[in-house]
Amino acid sequence: MKEARQVLGMSQKKLGVAMGLPEDVAGVRINRYERAVHDCDTETAQKMAKALGVSLAYLYAETDQLAELIQEFGRLTAKEQKELLAKVKERSAKS
Repeated sequence: MKEARQVLGMSQKKLGVAMGLPEDVAGVRINRYERAVHDCDTETAQKMAKALGVSLAYLYAETDQLAELIQEFGRLTAKEQKELLAKVKERSAKS
């Protein structure tokens, strides 16, 4: 989440406001989410993903590499996704 926000050049407060949080608490709330002091519910996470222009899965990825893979995969056409997924399945079957 923090990386996606920083890539966009958004402050924590700006992200919070874009999600519909009150301006006076927006920055503090985002800071607490980023530091994992508080977990956000699914609805809040969906608003955050939309404001950041990423998928919900991106926010929940366990590693930075997986998050990046999810983001790049989402940029492909449906046909490209299907082809790539077939290749990945083929490769993992060989392992």
